[in-house]
Amino acid sequence: MTHDSHLPAALKGLRIPLIAAPLFIISVPKLVIAQCKAGIVGSFPALNAREGAGEPPLLDAWLTEIKEALDRHNQANPDRPAAPFAVNQIVHRSNTRLERDLEICVRHEVPLWITSLGARVEVNEAAHSCGGVVLHDIINNRFAKKAIEKGADGLVAVAAGAGGHAGQQSPFALVREIREWFDGPLALSGAIATGESLLAAQAMGADFGYAGSPFIATDEANAEQGYKDMIVESGAEDIVYSSLFTGVWGNYLRGSVRNAGMDPDNLPVADASSMDFGAKREKPKAWKTIWGSGQGIGAVKSVGPAGEIVARIAREYQAAGQKLAAEFG
Repeated sequence: MTHDSHLPAALKGLRIPLIAAPLFIISVPKLVIAQCKAGIVGSFPALNAREGAGEPPLLDAWLTEIKEALDRHNQANPDRPAAPFAVNQIVHRSNTRLERDLEICVRHEVPLWITSLGARVEVNEAAHSCGGVVLHDIINNRFAKKAIEKGADGLVAVAAGAGGHAGQQSPFALVREIREWFDGPLALSGAIATGESLLAAQAMGADFGYAGSPFIATDEANAEQGYKDMIVESGAEDIVYSSLFTGVWGNYLRGSVRNAGMDPDNLPVADASSMDFGAKREKPKAWKTIWGSGQGIGAVKSVGPAGEIVARIAREYQAAGQKLAAEFG
């Protein structure tokens, strides 16, 4: 159990202080439910729930499925309740579904909201209207201040080494600058794949680690087997940082870039105006063919259940804490 007395109720009582990052395409109800049952916050991007024309909103069905599964788990395991879940909203102007998805999340009283690519007052107000807590992801201190000014409750500091869209700043610098003025909920993203790195994030001043890449190589992840295998087989040196695929700088698996017929060491730089997260994007390569990943994947040795990833990190976290207590206590 973590020391979390200063945190909102929705973020208290986790098995370990870890939030599973929302992974585009990959995070689906099956994975989210497994993460929450294992005792960490599970999450998914709202845009992952894509229905056909004329069909009812799939997001509505996904939220019902997740809530009912976690409720059944909690009734059967009152001494070991599931952690809460989070929904990620891409608030960039190209997301034409945003207003509809906000209404669905409010109706389902989603407990945790993770917002990305722009801080917007109306999104935070929607979350707060149903008692939700908003964490906004940022890559520098300037964006962090804007997010809090616009009503976010907490932050996800996306530092160097994070999977997918990521910043370039050292986590030591980024967390320190944020903590000079902000004492609210703070998660750190960037190669958080072991219990030792999770404990280090707390030592720096973060409340939580924020991990995505290890959960790609899980049974529950909606990723093709080749993607999962490449995560297991790769390490930090196999990560390429590029803006080409979405217009936003991010980290990708070198092997997937090469398999797509491109030279991972000579990728052109994309203009930010090419950024597009609409439902009918004409550039499907990012995430589907060009696979995102962070630098922490050297810790991932095999594909297995998501619960085993959480259990491993929990064992390492406890052991690392005990070692430090013995050395400095």
